[in-house]
Amino acid sequence: MKNFAVIGAAGYVAPKHYKAIKETGNNLLAAYDPFDSVGIIDSYFPQAAFFTEFERFDRHVSKLIRQQQPIDYVSVCSPNYLHDSHVRFALRIGANAICEKPLVLNPRNAEALMELEKETSRTINTVLQLRLHPSIIQLKQQIEAGPKDKIYDFDLTYITPRGNWYYTSWKGDNAKSGGIATNIGIHFFDMLTWLFGGVKNNVVHIHTHDRAAGYLEFERARVRWFLSINADTLPEQAKQNKAVTYRSLMLEGKEIEFSNGFENLHTESYAAILNGNGFSVADALSGIQIAYDIRHAQPIGLQGNYHPFAKLPLTKHPFIKE
Repeated sequence: MKNFAVIGAAGYVAPKHYKAIKETGNNLLAAYDPFDSVGIIDSYFPQAAFFTEFERFDRHVSKLIRQQQPIDYVSVCSPNYLHDSHVRFALRIGANAICEKPLVLNPRNAEALMELEKETSRTINTVLQLRLHPSIIQLKQQIEAGPKDKIYDFDLTYITPRGNWYYTSWKGDNAKSGGIATNIGIHFFDMLTWLFGGVKNNVVHIHTHDRAAGYLEFERARVRWFLSINADTLPEQAKQNKAVTYRSLMLEGKEIEFSNGFENLHTESYAAILNGNGFSVADALSGIQIAYDIRHAQPIGLQGNYHPFAKLPLTKHPFIKE
């Protein structure tokens, strides 16, 4: 049984980590978040210590170490821009880190973390759960079994509507979240480079407060992608079905079944990490670079090979100055 601490205990993704810690037979000793809406912990680890001040959390973890109850892993579920700092904290207290996506916002920070791993002899793993999804594994096997010189055509569409709260939270601040492409797209970009190899070309067609679209050319694929948090961009059929999220992966014009299979991916990720088979900083670096380049690119508009959804009318938002 390993001892865990969680940073970002009140976040949206934190319950998946509690579940994964529990289902892999381990224990949560301490959790931290400046917000105290963390009653969900009772469903998993009611005896865990909880802190709303980082200094007291740090002091408690130090006390545990002195009492011969060291933290083996720190799970980082905090806002994107704090991941780097919280992973560093984990390694400084002698723990390994398990970090949510994106591991960091800037590629240079990922390289610095790899140096810190060497200095501390500790490991950093990141949750790249789409690599464990049965449909994606099957797709990778299909590609690897196909003609080695074939360049595939692939369309990615992901629409996950968000309300007005999004723009006043850290997620609406590009400096803190990395923007749309990073905040909701990073795991898809990682998936794409895992499937199709290195990036040869990265073009951004549109990039606004509520959507982004572009073209990625990989070693083995030409990819048109569209990401959105605006419900108005949902396809009409999805609206009629009152769907809350729309995902579509199209390979050579054929839809990849991708609607199920997400329930236990964090637990599978933890099991792999605990067995020494997790995804490293180096594994995450390509996806981080793609999102970073998109964030800093100048959109070219509707030119070239763009995603059909890129033509949808743009909308203004009262909280956003375009």
